[in-house]
Amino acid sequence: MADEKLASIPTGLAGDNALVSTMRNTYLSFLERRDALGLSNPGTFENINREVSRDVLLTNFMFTGLRAEWNKPISNNPIFQLSHALSMGAQGMSPYTFSALYGSDRVFLQGTMESDASLVARSNYRWNDSLITKTNAQIQSGQSMLSIENDYTGKDFTASLKGMNPSVIEGGLKGIFIASYLQSVTPSLALGLEAVWQRVAMNSSPEALLSYGARYKGADWIASLQMQTEGPQGSAMSSSYWRKLTDKVSVGTDLSLQFAPGLSGQGGLLGGSLQKEGSASAGAKYEFRASTFRAQVDSKGRLSCLLEKTILPAVRVTFAGEMDHLKQQAKVGVSVSVEAMSEELMEQMEKGTAQSPSVPF
Repeated sequence: MADEKLASIPTGLAGDNALVSTMRNTYLSFLERRDALGLSNPGTFENINREVSRDVLLTNFMFTGLRAEWNKPISNNPIFQLSHALSMGAQGMSPYTFSALYGSDRVFLQGTMESDASLVARSNYRWNDSLITKTNAQIQSGQSMLSIENDYTGKDFTASLKGMNPSVIEGGLKGIFIASYLQSVTPSLALGLEAVWQRVAMNSSPEALLSYGARYKGADWIASLQMQTEGPQGSAMSSSYWRKLTDKVSVGTDLSLQFAPGLSGQGGLLGGSLQKEGSASAGAKYEFRASTFRAQVDSKGRLSCLLEKTILPAVRVTFAGEMDHLKQQAKVGVSVSVEAMSEELMEQMEKGTAQSPSVPF
């Protein structure tokens, strides 16, 4: 690896100039030491606690009401799939949703249209093995949102640049811009930072925030810590811990603390009043042969659980429930998902001849 990178530096130029030769040798030594550490890619700063937030806890899985989904895979390479979804009594969900998905080794496209005329479109494009551009556009309730993100994945680091609703047509730059970088410094430890700059309108002052993050990976556990510097909305700190107890059982905890100026507007670290708010969540995930069970409890008195059960190879049933002991409220959700795969495609899947592409999600 180091020799390949070194080959891109002109040797003739290095031999004619002592300074360039010294820099070349220093760079070679740095690459050799870096490769000797055996560092791996730590992922993105945004997903620094992905094992807890996206796999164990129920934030991305909970729903209420009744839902029915019908998925129709048309091809496996490239991936092409259509789906219809009906919902009733679900909070924040449209009664009917139609979506289409296409994925290949370089391109990922997904479009969703709801019965209230809301539209969501996603597109990802892989320029090479390291660089992926992600675009997300939404039109909902008369409001629109556009985000463009570029992720560069190196051998032992990930750099991201994201813009949300960027605009220069009003005589200046406005929108939300996020830049992040996460670097592995040892085989177990990764450090990173994230900078946010935003301006809602040209007649308002821009705001900036800076966050620091750390991620430590043990043999069967992962811990992460994020700290946000003090800004207009105060400062914040969050930590998470994930542990794999067995091959089928994993647990995770998440703790968040926020410090905001008091109502008097004179709060600060050196004096005045500070509003302090914190929350804690703990969850577990159990994987069985044909089902997955998740449970979660938080400091606000809510107990949640979710069971995903595969009844037939093409039928999956999901049960969700939440009890809020402080508010004396309960929520229940039931979902049925059917995958109408053609016999030819199903036969390819059973024989293992249908190879899925590496889609740039």
